[in-house]
Formats: sequence, C-alpha cells, structure tokens
Amino acid sequence: AWAAWMCHLRLLKKAGHSIRKFLQVKDDVRFHSLTVVGAVRFGSPLLCSRAPPLLQNIRVVLVNTSHPGNIGGAARAMKNMGLSRLVLVEPRLFPHHEADARASGAGDILENAQVVATLEDALVGCNLVLGTSARDRRIPWPLLDPRECGTKVVEEAGQGAEIALVFGREDSGLTNEELQRCHYHVHIPSDPEFSSLNLGAAVQVLSYEVRMSWLAAQGQPSKVEKDEVASTKSGELATMDELERFYEHLEQTLVAIEFLDPEKPRHLMARLRRLYGRSSVSRAEMNILRGILTETQKAARGELLKRK
Repeated sequence: AWAAWMCHLRLLKKAGHSIRKFLQVKDDVRFHSLTVVGAVRFGSPLLCSRAPPLLQNIRVVLVNTSHPGNIGGAARAMKNMGLSRLVLVEPRLFPHHEADARASGAGDILENAQVVATLEDALVGCNLVLGTSARDRRIPWPLLDPRECGTKVVEEAGQGAEIALVFGREDSGLTNEELQRCHYHVHIPSDPEFSSLNLGAAVQVLSYEVRMSWLAAQGQPSKVEKDEVASTKSGELATMDELERFYEHLEQTLVAIEFLDPEKPRHLMARLRRLYGRSSVSRAEMNILRGILTETQKAARGELLKRK
C-alpha cells in the first residue's frame, strides 16, 4: 500500500501538481501531517531558485509549531530577507489556510516546505546549527546575539557550509536535549519585562541580521538613497576652490545685509566654514547656495523692488 501511495505521488508530481495542494483536499488534518512527513522526509529539500546561492545554504527549522498562522508569518519573514528553505518538525496543523493567509505572498515558501518527524531529520547534512534560547539555561553553551549570529551564518555559508536556524515551540521553546544538538545558542535581548517574542517576529529578527551580514559580505549597500532628479554631476562634491569662492561670496553677502560686522567678526566665518565643511556639499547644492546668495545681494541693493 505504501509503495502504491508513493507511486501515486510521483505521478502527481509529474503531472505538475504539488504534493501539498493534493493533500489540501483531504479532511483529516492528522492524515495531512502524517502523509506529508512520509512523502517529503525521504526527499531532498526543495529550493527557491531565486534565492542567491549563499542564502540557499541556510534553512529555517520550526519545531512542533502549534499555530499554523505562525508558520505563515515565519515564511513571510524569510521571504522578506531572501531566505527560501523552511523545514517543519511535526507541525500540529499543516498545510492550513491560516498559514497561507499569514504568508501573504510567500506561498512558495510553504509550497516547498519540508516536513519531517524529528529534529534529527531536519538537521541532516548540516555543518552548523544555531538554536534560539532564553539566557537562563543550566548548561553553559556558546551564546551569540542576533548580530553575531548573522555574521557567523554568512561566514560559514560563504564557505559552502549547510546552516540551520532552529526555533522552538511557541510556549516553551526548545528542550535542553534539542539545544544540545546546536553548536551555538542565540539569544534575542528583548526587554526582560516582556521578553516573549512571537515566532514570526523571532524569525524576522534573525533573518534580518543574516541579510544585513550578507549585504555587507557582497559589498552591497544596506541603505537605498533617493536618486536626484538632476544631472549626473549632482553627486560630485564641490572642490576646495569652489568652496573658497562660496565662502568669499557668503562673507560679502553677510556684510551686505549687515549680519556680519567686518570690524567685529566674532569667528562667524570660521564657524560657517566648519558647518559647511562637514556637510559634504555637492556641486549641485553649491550652485543652489550661490544662487540664493546672489538673489540676497540683489535684495540688499533694492534691485528686486525695482523689478516690481
């Protein structure tokens, strides 16, 4: 019977149907979980081809998740940060419409999720395992904060290592036995007065730190600057001779409007030089400033009134 069932699944796959979609038409939720475990645990993890190669080495493992919405939230957090491999250890309800709803655009992560029976199955092939943990464990263990975790994960994945980020149950986390399977424990330093994080939020924190480390390793910017609607020269910094001409123009203007007394300068120009010097003024910005000064001088001479 088992061989016939596996043959049937292979035929469905060839016909272009996902195992998960087929199982959704069943009524018995426990049958869902059991069947997916049996069908997927012996296969290789499905990867999202859009994820960068380094990030494909990282799998997120959720252990005994009780609420399907949290699985969807975790999938969305992963996709936000470019992670694609999700492994579920004996989820209570999966697949489930609440997981789909909370995934909100990350349905492909759920479609390709690998469901297994034990944490040992989830960690097959892993070279580095990091498990989330509270700080107050009896057994001392190498402990990382999320930023250190992100750096470590990217360093190891960059060398071809298979990495697992393991998250425990919503109410009790990982057991001591499960934590002992991890090379490192990761503690998110939340407020001790309200330290419990939603599972999706915890996945988001570690996924974000992994992405920031990956961006740094790739030499990519972590901030998106707005493009200036101007010429390509708008980003070029003003040269020293241009700045000197600006300071001369500024001083003449301040004298003209009687803001600066040449007899008692009180270090005003020195302070203004320091102000503009640390502002990294571009050539485009310099042109604007010079234009303002020119119009101010005209106003001081009464030329603007003559125009009217």
